[in-house]
Amino acid sequence: MTPTRRNLCMGAAAFSAAPSAVLAASRVLTPDKTRAAQAIAAAADWSLATEDVEGDIAPRALRLVHGRTPEGLSGSLYRNGPAKFRRPGGSAGHWFDGDGLIRRWRIADGQASLAARFADTPKRRQESEAGAMLTPGFGTAADPRARIGSADDASPANTSIHKVGGRLWALWEAGSPLAMDPETLETQGFVTLRPDLKAMPFLAHPRIEPDGRIWNLGVNGRQAMVWRLAADGGLEDAEVIALPRASYIHDFSATARHLVIVLQPWVHARQIAPLAAGFDWTPEAGTQVLVVDKADLTQRRLYELPPFGFFHVGDAWEEAGGAIRFDLCAHKDMTFAARGAGQILSGLPMNHQPAELAMVVLSPDGRGRLERTGVTAEFPRSDPRRAGRTRRFSLHTTGERVDRPLASAVAVTDWSSGRTRSFDFGPGHVADEMVYVPRSGGAHEADGWLIGPTINLRAGVSELHVLDLLHIEDGPVATWRADVALPASFHGNWA
Repeated sequence: MTPTRRNLCMGAAAFSAAPSAVLAASRVLTPDKTRAAQAIAAAADWSLATEDVEGDIAPRALRLVHGRTPEGLSGSLYRNGPAKFRRPGGSAGHWFDGDGLIRRWRIADGQASLAARFADTPKRRQESEAGAMLTPGFGTAADPRARIGSADDASPANTSIHKVGGRLWALWEAGSPLAMDPETLETQGFVTLRPDLKAMPFLAHPRIEPDGRIWNLGVNGRQAMVWRLAADGGLEDAEVIALPRASYIHDFSATARHLVIVLQPWVHARQIAPLAAGFDWTPEAGTQVLVVDKADLTQRRLYELPPFGFFHVGDAWEEAGGAIRFDLCAHKDMTFAARGAGQILSGLPMNHQPAELAMVVLSPDGRGRLERTGVTAEFPRSDPRRAGRTRRFSLHTTGERVDRPLASAVAVTDWSSGRTRSFDFGPGHVADEMVYVPRSGGAHEADGWLIGPTINLRAGVSELHVLDLLHIEDGPVATWRADVALPASFHGNWA
């Protein structure tokens, strides 16, 4: 099918930002609820996780408070996540709808530094001028004052960040990548991959092959744009495919030969704002997995699995016999996405069942199975050098509880042994997703560092940590402390 703006563009009611979901905080819904919400939030030890940041964070040195910098470790960890939810004239109704703040954690010459800058989007400029959050989103209804001409006008650019060519791309879901300067973090403007495809949806979780080629989806109901880009971000191809159902898709996976698209039973049933209100949970339909040949998108297989919800999947690989494997974090349902993240952002208590790490196995005979581990997990990552290839390890957050939907720990699961090892920073920390960084000179998958930030709730600051993959239970080999606290972020990458 020939891709056009007409057959894939999303309407204003479908504008959404949709990251992962595992964090929490205090927020004022309306003036008359201010005291009640603040009283509830005051009892929470995690309110810094979604506290507003009022402006950009100028570059600053971090203080080494533990260990020492690993030899040869040098680079930048770029992370993205919402950091502004509340304005006097009206606030966001959902955690996923805050303005994107891009953070750069840099390690060089044994020292570490931090800088952060808001994505300068039409949404943020319009709302700053009005003194109110106006834009429709994942869980925020549209204000009549909102000026929306395309999906890009609604983008908070708040979900993930990738370095593509010489620029950063801040990604959302329903519109274009937003280009930013990797050194100054200055916004340069939305990326148009082809003039007739301007403002088309582009998911926040592209799959990047070891040689740098980029695959991504842009989803609208029962259609998806399959994007194929060169390593420098140049468009190689864009083709629309039909989907068996209009599932909510935040992430997908890929082997060296196939795209792997999980279709959960949280299905778009009505065109209504906010976006989440238009989805129904239909467990009787089960979960499906669509496998599409990269070389010929008309070649496809469909697998049936028991019902589960999800936000994030890990890299997939294909075994010699043809079986496809990939890990994911399975939710019982999508209650958190539909209501929970909004409730927590409002300072309201809820009981949320954490996601569980699982392995999906798709056999050549057409049968699929879900192998659960019993391990609480979110944000699965792995060695990017092995994207689409056989691998042994998954790193992920853990430590989340029913009464506190926030990770406090980081873990590594070894699929060859079935063992999960972890380090818990304790209840005084909120742990972000961590990324895999190859050890200098190391070629084996085990030769890697885990790098990522936490919020030190008791000290009221953010910290950056480096852990050894093979000795994760020993805790950080180096920790740096900032003089500011940044709210929880969603996704990031090392460059």
